Amino acid sequence: MPKTSARLLALLSLLQARRDWPGALLAERLDISPRTVRRDVDRLRELGYPIVAFKGPDGGYRLDAGTELPPLLFDDEQAVALAIALQIATTAGAGIEEAAARALNTVRQVMPARLRHRIDTLQVTAVERPTFRPGPQADSEVLMTLSSAVHAREVLRFDYTPVSPPAVEGLGPRRAQPHHLVTWGGLWYLVAWDLDREDWRTFRVDRINLRTPAGPRFTPREVPGGDVAAFVAGRFRGAGDSGDWPCRGEVILGLPAAAVSHYTRDGVVEELGPDRCRLTLGSWSWSGLAAAFGRFDADLEVVGPVELRDAFARLARRYAGATTEAGATAEAGATAEAGATREADREDARWR
Repeated sequence: MPKTSARLLALLSLLQARRDWPGALLAERLDISPRTVRRDVDRLRELGYPIVAFKGPDGGYRLDAGTELPPLLFDDEQAVALAIALQIATTAGAGIEEAAARALNTVRQVMPARLRHRIDTLQVTAVERPTFRPGPQADSEVLMTLSSAVHAREVLRFDYTPVSPPAVEGLGPRRAQPHHLVTWGGLWYLVAWDLDREDWRTFRVDRINLRTPAGPRFTPREVPGGDVAAFVAGRFRGAGDSGDWPCRGEVILGLPAAAVSHYTRDGVVEELGPDRCRLTLGSWSWSGLAAAFGRFDADLEVVGPVELRDAFARLARRYAGATTEAGATAEAGATAEAGATREADREDARWR
């Protein structure tokens, strides 16, 4: 039989792995008697772990939530995953950077030497996509309140400040059924059913000013399509509830499929030969889509639709005009420079 301390750690690890453990199964896994399991559970309770017993044919034990945070037990993979998550918490946009740094330091201090060395060699620098200005931080207390309302299915009342307040819609408090909290581009959003507009909305959390108390409970409804990630992506693409880009087209590029797919995030690349592939992309507009295809430095053939062909024609005229203007400007500059040189030569000749 293992020593008491090792046995307690093993028991605690099992209790953290799943919600309910029948007593007989715990005894079998630990190779001890049910009586020893009961004694070890009492010892863990004395150390502050809130373990409750449940009755029934498979009566057993459950690690419950308590009033204080007792010492936690992580296996090697969990400890490394936790350290990585804490290091990249700076991009969460939830105002928890300092707390995450303190938590990482606490976790590191209690790690065994072999894990501490692995964590110390894993230095992660979280870099967000370049933006014109840093995104505002969401208040962690507001995030927790919104999360609680989502979990409790309670109607929220709040004041909301959009980017450009509309004439009517931005006035007065909003009433919404909160369904999901999501992150997008370093910002936090609340996906909710707007009771007054009778439609789905995405609200920036940093622009929400909550009112109390919360409203009545509601029966949750499913987001269009059933996938909140696809729904939010579709909204930000300007595609409504379909989840797809409003403009989608395809071309044939004179490049290998492997080279194109390396620079394509949500496009579809089909190999047509060693140096030829079909590329399907989506965008906000047809002109934007044509420009996205044009960034590949290769000959291309438009497959369709006709709106994409027209967009390429518009861009061709626009780029040709820009080239003509640039050429005229350069020629005028060269003429002026030549005139200045001749005048300087004449002035120099007078003094010789």
